[in-house]
Amino acid sequence: VQLQASGGGLVQAGGSLRLSCAASGRTFSGYAMGWFRQAPGKEREFVAAISRSGGTTVYADSVKGRFTISRDNARNTVYLQMNSLKPEDTAVYYCAATSFGDNYYLLKLRTTYDYWGQGTLVTVSS
Repeated sequence: VQLQASGGGLVQAGGSLRLSCAASGRTFSGYAMGWFRQAPGKEREFVAAISRSGGTTVYADSVKGRFTISRDNARNTVYLQMNSLKPEDTAVYYCAATSFGDNYYLLKLRTTYDYWGQGTLVTVSS
């Protein structure tokens, strides 16, 4: 499956952005989806994940209550709505897909994912 992330940009602290990740090539609904991010000089970290049906989501503690992951299986797209952005949210955001299943512990791990998008840069100014 091919993944194309978009929607990044420059926003002031307290603002909002919505990232999109369009998938093609395979049956989208067969994949659980995740968002990860990587700040300069840091490891790539888990942000949020959503089950294949979209019925269950899981978030990193650092974004819980501010970010919302969702998916539209008819449009083969997963979204990340980011509100109340902080400068520490500045990073390249990557979407990823896994056919492994909906184990919510494993969905937090980079190694669970089979496919990755190219990343989109989010910069939050203070």
